[in-house]
Amino acid sequence: MKIIVDTSVVIAVIANEPEKPLLIAKTQGAELIAPASLHWEIGNAFSAMLKRQRITAAQALTAVGIYQQIAITLRDVPLSQALELADRLKIYAYDAYVIACALNQNCSLLTLDSGLVYAAKAAGVQIVEVN
Repeated sequence: MKIIVDTSVVIAVIANEPEKPLLIAKTQGAELIAPASLHWEIGNAFSAMLKRQRITAAQALTAVGIYQQIAITLRDVPLSQALELADRLKIYAYDAYVIACALNQNCSLLTLDSGLVYAAKAAGVQIVEVN
């Protein structure tokens, strides 16, 4: 089984958020896939935490090390497809990349982002429920 994951899932696992055990259970034995933009989104998330002084640089580097150990296959997404989805669904490009990836890979999506769930369902993407 293949599952598309987004930044919210990866950050929750790395940061030991309360959802971590459920997320790991939902992905057990699955091939994890994400759009290639995941690296930049992870970097952006950690830079935001650094800017707000929620973490130290050492903690960010440790988190990046954990991230790099997670087996996630990154897939390119056509920019034109993402922009068409962004326009049709009135979402940001980063969410459109995730939706396009799910559509192109014919996979379900696992996310903690309720707005992304809503948009993905509107685009016809199956959702892995986390409740």
